[in-house]
Amino acid sequence: MRNLIPLLVTFGILILLDLYVFKALKVGIGGWEKPLWRNTAIYGFWITTILGYLFLGYMMSAFGRTAPSHINYYPFFMSFGLALLIIMPKIIVVIFHGIDDLTLLLRKLIGSFTTGDSTGNVISRWDFITKIGWAVAAIPFISILYGISKGRFAFRIEKNELAFDHLPDSFSGMRVVHISDIHIGSFFDNHEPVVAAIDKINSLNADIICFTGDMVNNIASELDGWVPVLSKLKAKHGKFSVLGNHDYGDYIGWPTDAEKAQNLETLKALHGEMGFKLLLNEKVDFNSPSGDSIEIIGIENWGAGGFSKYGDLKKAMAGSDEEKFQLLLSHDPSHWDAEVLDHTKIDLTLAGHTHGMQFGIEIPGMIKWSPVKYRYPRWGGLYTEKNQHIYVNRGFGYIGFPGRVGMAPEITVLDLKRA
Repeated sequence: MRNLIPLLVTFGILILLDLYVFKALKVGIGGWEKPLWRNTAIYGFWITTILGYLFLGYMMSAFGRTAPSHINYYPFFMSFGLALLIIMPKIIVVIFHGIDDLTLLLRKLIGSFTTGDSTGNVISRWDFITKIGWAVAAIPFISILYGISKGRFAFRIEKNELAFDHLPDSFSGMRVVHISDIHIGSFFDNHEPVVAAIDKINSLNADIICFTGDMVNNIASELDGWVPVLSKLKAKHGKFSVLGNHDYGDYIGWPTDAEKAQNLETLKALHGEMGFKLLLNEKVDFNSPSGDSIEIIGIENWGAGGFSKYGDLKKAMAGSDEEKFQLLLSHDPSHWDAEVLDHTKIDLTLAGHTHGMQFGIEIPGMIKWSPVKYRYPRWGGLYTEKNQHIYVNRGFGYIGFPGRVGMAPEITVLDLKRA
């Protein structure tokens, strides 16, 4: 019963919304002369509306099910994506039609509302704004459709050059390739785009590859069939990784605690099979042929605002030398503000987690915006405070919504230089 109430409330709100959108539809097609066109629009509206209810109902009923040995995320994610494809344009129509109705009400109140001449040659402002709303609604529809079909695979390479005062000369020119949030279970059996992305990464000639967590959505077995593919990632001097919040299996039910613990141990072992040095609240000295060294530190997930806090930075940095150049891998960027910035001398932190919400608008030099900024002020790209830097990768994969709109999956290149 407790799960049924949110479902009923959600559908009640959607039914009211759809009745209002249907009212706007009748305004929008009011000038259509052919009954066939009008009937096609009306039947098309209700058919897609019912499909939206079915997609959303399936998604909500499937959420939080106890974990089997392997989860097929495809119907869950695609149901969410298709429901969003149907619902988001309607929200735009509601806004524009609401402006129309408010305008109508105000004009009636002041006694100056007119609908145009008797011949119908002059379109009223009421009709005009609603019809504009239907045209504008095409923008989220096309954007979401592209994001699902193409956007989630349109990998973008982001290149940055960073200079540091005390980076050893022998490390000047070191290339770090940073990836995060693979969420491999979301790719289902779709190997081709992942292989293409790996080829892009390998073409970058990385000195090291750093992966900052969320290899899977929940379960280690999502990597079945993928280990040989991801093992092809190449770096001249090593691959380093940490765990993200999704890697612990915290978001699904497990029959026993022992099975959950075994899932995590399996995932840790698979990192090794793929050639990653998994850093679990520990550091390694990374040496150059000339004998210089830097520290690579990796912590388990630590996130503000209710996310798991398995990370232990003090433990990871035990015995560290703060005079050395330090590179930290930490999945959640909120950790940087809480425990790194002004608390340590760590030069560069790499993080992920936010995905850029898989939605946003980015025009270099002009605008950089995503709704996730209101939850994570440091959500994508490079941020610098004094002499400390954090780079937040926008994510390789996706979860929930099976697409990316204006927020391409990212492969980050960081070329480190001696200042």
